[in-house]
Amino acid sequence: MAIEILTPTQIDEMRPAGRFVAEVLTATAAAADVGVNLLELDALAHRMIRDRGAESCYIDYHPSFGAMPFGKVICTSVNDGVLHGLPHDYRLKDGDLLSLDFACSVDGWVCDSAVSVVVGTPRQEDLTLIDVTTEALEAGIAAARGGNKTGDVSHAIGEVARAHGLRVNTQFGGHGVGRTMHGDPHIANDGRPGRGFPLKPGLVIAIEPWFLHSTDEIVMDPDGWTIRSADGSRGAHVEHTVAITDGEPIVMTDRSGL
Repeated sequence: MAIEILTPTQIDEMRPAGRFVAEVLTATAAAADVGVNLLELDALAHRMIRDRGAESCYIDYHPSFGAMPFGKVICTSVNDGVLHGLPHDYRLKDGDLLSLDFACSVDGWVCDSAVSVVVGTPRQEDLTLIDVTTEALEAGIAAARGGNKTGDVSHAIGEVARAHGLRVNTQFGGHGVGRTMHGDPHIANDGRPGRGFPLKPGLVIAIEPWFLHSTDEIVMDPDGWTIRSADGSRGAHVEHTVAITDGEPIVMTDRSGL
């Protein structure tokens, strides 16, 4: 895949996509409650896409590892499901750990983001896992500066995981975004500092740490999409789309102001 380097004008053109992705994640996370069906969350995201005149990145997505086109517009991963959760007829239960992952194209520009929340009464260990995963994301963003390399971002994420006794799976991680959802460079969730692709101003990447309570081994559901922990332990997944600049990185999918 080609690596896209955007101009400052193009990064500004990308901002509405980032805001829309943030709005959809905020709305679906707020709607996730005990008794709510995963298909209802997908329908909410679908309505927002139609109302905005945006284009789903997921519904026709069919990479080599997928058993079929995804067919839905948001990933809903529950408990030991941590990535690529295919929405299905399941009503959320008290204490479920839910990860929502959403990417969308607005005016030809793509942004990608994810959030993990606890539905109803939380387990402290789940809240801690979300906090650690968020801390790793923040560390990765802090390392996403012009002059650094992708390995610096990966190393920053992995250091947080190790500090909290978590193992890191590097099979799935962050990636370039721009006109398409998944591009180069790959941003693993662990790595060696000073290695990898140079972070040049204009590069836009999705940084997405995901951790499991007690393993780094994963298995695939029969649906050909949902990725689960091999030992049944729960997982958390967070992600932001970040633009590299000459100074501070820009978090394109920031939800803090919503």
